[in-house]
Amino acid sequence: MNDAAPMDLNAVAAEIRACRACPLHRSARQAVPGDGTGESGLFFLGEAPGYHEDVQGKPFVGAAGQFLDELLAGIGLDRRKVFITNVVRHRPPENRDPLPDEVAACDVWLRRHLEVLRPRVIVTLGRHAMGKFFPGESISRIHGKPRLKDGLVIFPVYHPAAALHQPALRDALFADFAALALYLARPPAPKPEAEEAKRPAEQITLFG
Repeated sequence: MNDAAPMDLNAVAAEIRACRACPLHRSARQAVPGDGTGESGLFFLGEAPGYHEDVQGKPFVGAAGQFLDELLAGIGLDRRKVFITNVVRHRPPENRDPLPDEVAACDVWLRRHLEVLRPRVIVTLGRHAMGKFFPGESISRIHGKPRLKDGLVIFPVYHPAAALHQPALRDALFADFAALALYLARPPAPKPEAEEAKRPAEQITLFG
């Protein structure tokens, strides 16, 4: 459960809307900071806003967003309780891939959101989001499996838009979300301090 205050997310969103760190803001209608609360501890990271996101100012509201909603509902997740954002927060012209310097310019906002939300799991949607944590990796090799990176649990999955364009990926994406649900159902690992607290009691039992 995440207890980030809405005002914290609103403050980050206001800063993102004012951001002029890369040229993308010149061609975009508006910034798309992110959507949701992160109450579930899940943080979804996509690639970039598209046409509909640019118009509405919210991520994943087009066809890929509707498919994402279906995937979330399929494992009992409420979209309002997860947080969704993208690697870049302004739409690239003609929906082209984000350029490395644009991705780098937006890195500060990813870090800010992670500081505010402190998610249990970061679900990366597609290869650009995966590349933020595992540059050079192949999504076809590592999708659907949790990985630890710098103390963060990263769960790479295919991008919903890719599955819309390549129907063969649909089954893989449903399987990825089923694997995510199984991972979330596991009890969290005990904290080191909890283990330390148990040891004196065990020593008393054994040697007292």
